[in-house]
Amino acid sequence: MKRTKLTAILLSAVLGVAMLAGCGNADADMSADNQQFIMENPAGEAEEREENKQAGGEDTEALLPEETQDTQSEDTEQAQTSDGNTINIGALKGPTAMGMAQLLDDEAYDVSIVASPDEMVPMIVQGQVDIAAIPANLSSVLYQKTEKQIKVLAANTLGVLYLVENGETIQSIEDVKGKTIYASGKGATPEYALESVLTAHGIEPGVDVTVEFKSEHAEVVAALAADQTAVGLLPQPFVTTALMKNENLRVVLDLNELWESGMTDGSRLVTGVVVVRNEFLENHPEEVEAFMAAYEQSVAFVNSDVEAAAEIIGAHDIVTAEVAKQAIPECSIVFITGEELGTMLSGYLNILFEQNPQTVGGAVPDDGFYYEG
Repeated sequence: MKRTKLTAILLSAVLGVAMLAGCGNADADMSADNQQFIMENPAGEAEEREENKQAGGEDTEALLPEETQDTQSEDTEQAQTSDGNTINIGALKGPTAMGMAQLLDDEAYDVSIVASPDEMVPMIVQGQVDIAAIPANLSSVLYQKTEKQIKVLAANTLGVLYLVENGETIQSIEDVKGKTIYASGKGATPEYALESVLTAHGIEPGVDVTVEFKSEHAEVVAALAADQTAVGLLPQPFVTTALMKNENLRVVLDLNELWESGMTDGSRLVTGVVVVRNEFLENHPEEVEAFMAAYEQSVAFVNSDVEAAAEIIGAHDIVTAEVAKQAIPECSIVFITGEELGTMLSGYLNILFEQNPQTVGGAVPDDGFYYEG
């Protein structure tokens, strides 16, 4: 009873912060969104969800190269817990789930893919999943609100935000001066990322450039169609979908590159991470290590065999295979651990904290936040 009551209290606290920070559905009012969901799940809008539906039912294992299937079988034997149970994994629709393509049909893992972070939060807090791929700043919120009961294993997605335009006027970040940038996610990490990048390159928002926020990505695209001189801020894989619909739309700048060329603290624009519950880690350390090895291999597979990965991703209704084929190379799917992870993620969370402490749960995590496997 006490454990149940404690779980309920923790869940209430995390969801409270998540709602304040905007862990809601992408169809909701994004002015209240202080989470990275708008970056992590750009397919959240109703129109995109409809476009991304797949019939499924394919034998996705058959899509893998024969040697890959053999390796997966070996990893399956290692990854199951010592009591023979599968490892429960949670992921969000979007780039973080795309990196798990090779694990989706692996019998060692029971992977749940949900549409929004507010669905994932109770699954983590209540122990329904052992490992989860979530927005980077939500991992910090969970760390604070669960009294440090999770650890971050790896960064799995870097920035997925891009500046786009109709035309050929933008060649460098300097060219946005005097223009209007349309974006979605006011009060959210996209706003803070954009503001940080502009400031780092000597461009003052509101003075050198006008930033106007819309409630949805589709509204940004519509604004660009109406204002041919404007610039838009959009995430992948929505960028790919928009480019497929509008041949005049062009990607002009990558916020990843702008962040790294403008920052001097070693931080990087981190979209998503993988976390593990401490209780599961303590009871199954070898299985966590086996998962890490399998996940690293999956990320390598997705980035090297885009076509096969896209078919698996489409079959699991993450995004359509057609969109995935074009989006994967631009989704910054990675597997970064150890000291490099600590440097780039802590720096990123520090920048978010300076702009709005609530985006990281009120404090920047200490060293106990990072897995040392």
